[in-house]
Amino acid sequence: MLGFYMHCRHTGRLAVHGEAGDKASLYRDRYQVLLQRLSRDKYFSKPAFDTVATEHCSCEITSVQSLIGCTGRRWIMGVISQLEERQFYLEDLTGAVPIDLSNAKITSGFFVENTVIVAEGELLSNGIFQVNTCGFPPLEDREASVSLLMGFDFFGGGVIPTEETLRLSSLEKKAVNDMFVILSDVWLDNPETMEKLAVVLDGYDSVEVVPSLFVLMGNFCSRPCNLAFNSFEELRFQFGKLGEMIAARSRLKEHSRFLFIPGPDDAGPSKALPRCALPKYLIEELQKHIPNSIFVSNPCRVKFYTQEIVFFRQDLLYRMRRSCLIPPTTEETSDPFEHLVATITHQSHLCPLPLTVQPIIWNYDHCLRLYPTPHTIVLGDKSEQKAFKYTGITCFNPGSFANDSTFAAYRPCTKEVELSALEG
Repeated sequence: MLGFYMHCRHTGRLAVHGEAGDKASLYRDRYQVLLQRLSRDKYFSKPAFDTVATEHCSCEITSVQSLIGCTGRRWIMGVISQLEERQFYLEDLTGAVPIDLSNAKITSGFFVENTVIVAEGELLSNGIFQVNTCGFPPLEDREASVSLLMGFDFFGGGVIPTEETLRLSSLEKKAVNDMFVILSDVWLDNPETMEKLAVVLDGYDSVEVVPSLFVLMGNFCSRPCNLAFNSFEELRFQFGKLGEMIAARSRLKEHSRFLFIPGPDDAGPSKALPRCALPKYLIEELQKHIPNSIFVSNPCRVKFYTQEIVFFRQDLLYRMRRSCLIPPTTEETSDPFEHLVATITHQSHLCPLPLTVQPIIWNYDHCLRLYPTPHTIVLGDKSEQKAFKYTGITCFNPGSFANDSTFAAYRPCTKEVELSALEG
C-alpha cells in the first residue's frame, strides 16, 4: 500500500506570490515549532519548584528581551540573522541581540544563517552576547510528537483511526518483499546514462519479485532547463523513449510503479522550493506507455502502510558547506553527510538555508518541514552516495546515477538500505 502526497495540490488555496506578512510568518512558524519541541525537553523545561538543586540542573530559556539587566550565564534560543553587514544576531519573537561566535564550542551540524540555535553565554557590557556553547534544539522522538498531536494530519492523507493503524502495521510487517529502487540524475539526453539505466531495469526485471516502486529523480537533462534551453521538444521525445524502455520490460510495467521527482535544474516555473511536478507537455508521451507513472512535487512524501518516507532532490550538501558561519566540529564526526543529516533533522526542515541562497515560496514553507520526524529521509544529491542512521531515522543519498553509476535499493519493511553501483 503506497500513498503519495503532492504538495502542489494546495496551490488553489494558498497564494504562490505571498505578501510581506507571509515571509514573517515563515520565520515565526519555524521558530515556534522548535520552541514548542524544546519546551517539552526535560533539560530546558522550567522547574516545578524553584529550589537551589533544580536551579543548577535546569537550562531554562531566557528571552532576548529579558537579557537586559541580566548578569551571569544564560540560555537563549533564536534564529541566526545578519541584520547588519558582518554582524550576526540571535533573534527571537521578543527582539534581537548581537552575538559573538568566535570562541563558541559547537555540536554537530552546519551552522548557517537562518538556522535556529540554542546558545549558552553571557551578555557583555558592550551589549554583545558572548556565546560559550551552542547547538541545535534537541530532537523529539516521532512517537512522542505523534502522541501529543493526536488528531492532527501532518501527512495530508487524512487522519487514520487507531484500529486502521494497527491493521496497517500488521500488513507492513508482512511486506518483506517490497523494495524501492531510487536513482538520481537520470539524464535522458545522455546515451551512456540510458544504457546504464537499461542494465538496471533488465537486472530487476529478471529477479523473482520485482521492486514495487522505482523512484527516478532529476535532473532529467544534462543541461539546465533555463531561459537559454531550447530543446524542450527533444526532451519530450526522450521521455517518450524512456516510456518505451520501461514498457519493453513487461514484468516491471505490470507490477512496479514509477515515481518521477524533478531536480533543481529541470523545467519548471522557478527555482523556488517546493517545486511543482514536471510540465505535462514533457511527460505526455511517457504516460501513454506507462499509465501508472506518477509525477510529483519536490519534495514528495510517500506513505508505506504506517511508515512516512520523504524524498528530496536538491544539491544541498555543497551549498550548506559554503554557507557555514563556523567550521563544523570533528569531535563526533567528520563526515559532511552526517553533519547535513543532523542539521535538517534538528531544524525540522529540509532546507534551512538563507532565502537569498535558496528561495522558498513563503506560503509553502510547511511543505519542507520534518515535523513530526519521518521514518526515512532520501536526500538526492550529486555528492558521494551515503547511508546514515541518526537517532532511529534512516537517511541516505543514492548518489548521482549519471556521474557515478550509483543508485540505492531500500526495503521499507526492515528499513535496510543497499547502496549499489554498476561496474565499469
